[in-house]
Amino acid sequence: MVAGMWIRSTMTYRTSFALTLVTSFCVTFFDFVVILLMFGQVRGLGGFSFAEVAFLYGTAGTSFGVADLTMGSLQRMGRRVRDGSLDLFLMRPAPVLAQVAADKFALRRLGRVAQGLFVLVWALLVLDVEWTAVKALLLPVMLVSGAVIFAAVMVVGASALFWAQDAAEVTNAFTYGGNTLLQYPPAIFAQDLVRGVVYVVPLAFVNWLPALYVLGRPAPAGVPSALAFASPLVALGSCVLAGWAWRAGLRSYRSTGS
Repeated sequence: MVAGMWIRSTMTYRTSFALTLVTSFCVTFFDFVVILLMFGQVRGLGGFSFAEVAFLYGTAGTSFGVADLTMGSLQRMGRRVRDGSLDLFLMRPAPVLAQVAADKFALRRLGRVAQGLFVLVWALLVLDVEWTAVKALLLPVMLVSGAVIFAAVMVVGASALFWAQDAAEVTNAFTYGGNTLLQYPPAIFAQDLVRGVVYVVPLAFVNWLPALYVLGRPAPAGVPSALAFASPLVALGSCVLAGWAWRAGLRSYRSTGS
């Protein structure tokens, strides 16, 4: 209901919404322009072709775009804790997390989703992949699981703002920064970083591991190839951890004391 209210408010000014949506699409597309310029000078990146990097970019961008559309408003948690405006959500007979995520729902974020899908569809058209039933099924599972993992990371980051109200940029390093990281092949990064996004912050399950299986490439050194199919389980575990962190943060909330 809250999200619907903000959507109706947005659609009242349709021209403004259309311009904002196009702007969002174009601004996020500049990230892909960087890759285009890079491949204007090189033939490959970490052993990956342009189409393969575009596939990584499209899968990561689409998953992150969906998570940002649904949970992007959580970035304001630090300000809500600081000024006590979270009290308003505590008074309503509805889950606080759902209310905070839906408040100021920004439909313009669809531009990021559309841009990621645009690159992904183009990559699928030009990729030379031997498609099987398993690979075809893994693609939508990867996108959905990746969106859930990103959303869980956003919830954990918002939970940390109950204690550190001014740490929003730190949490963005794992969300926006993680999205940028996953747009490039794991082969160009240090092995310690790759292991960190597999075993610590499980961002590699958003697209790296399943995408490597789809592309017919081996998993990073020291990472079992069977983990390519673990994204749904990792997404479920991430949700459990995010729920625990959110409840812990909510229990610690003491308003402003005024």
